[in-house]
Amino acid sequence: MTTAPAPVPVPAQLAAHEVTASYRRQVVLDRVSLWIDRAETVGLRGPSGGGKSTLVRVLALLHRPDRGRVTVDGTPVTGTRYAVPVAVRTRIAVLFQSPRAAADPRLSLTDLIAEPLRATRHPDDEIRRRVAELADLVGLTPDLLGRRPHAVSDGQLQRACLARALTHRPDYLLCDEATAMLDASTQAHVAAVITDYQRTHRAGVLLVTHDPALMSRWADRVVELPTAAAGAGGAGRSAG
Repeated sequence: MTTAPAPVPVPAQLAAHEVTASYRRQVVLDRVSLWIDRAETVGLRGPSGGGKSTLVRVLALLHRPDRGRVTVDGTPVTGTRYAVPVAVRTRIAVLFQSPRAAADPRLSLTDLIAEPLRATRHPDDEIRRRVAELADLVGLTPDLLGRRPHAVSDGQLQRACLARALTHRPDYLLCDEATAMLDASTQAHVAAVITDYQRTHRAGVLLVTHDPALMSRWADRVVELPTAAAGAGGAGRSAG
């Protein structure tokens, strides 16, 4: 009797495959490949303006590549933003460098954290419980939650943005210079919250930073992003 071959295991990873992407008509990524396994932290280094933030946006399904593809656990994702099913897009979250650029100035911190849950039509009582849980997790006291971004510090606002990023319990968290604008104590707190979350949920983390000490402490492996002129050869070497 012939036995069927064993199924090939599907990789639990977020991956960019031979991605080429442009920004304002300029190619900033040229056939770049990179993957992030669940429960690992990948550091991403490269020159300023070299395409790191564009790669983050491609992986976050916010920017459509000109060529190549993004896969989530082996499944290709063809759309971006709201064209991607909720069950897929909520598995990836981003924490950007500037909390003020990432936050709607009209929203209170409560509404900022609740925004992704309201967008996916969660019940109000569940939203209230989740916001309170996340605020406590990131160290925001109740007196801060009713304030708008202009009435809190950069560090407090970034904590709210981190809480928002974690609302759907993502499997992959992309941190694009997320601690660069914070003081040392807030940097340490944000890093500790992300590390604890990663351990609890086996989340994959992409860390973009110019801080060599943070990179060496946190990253399991480091990828050098090639310039667009380097082409596929540099990209292939960098991804491993």
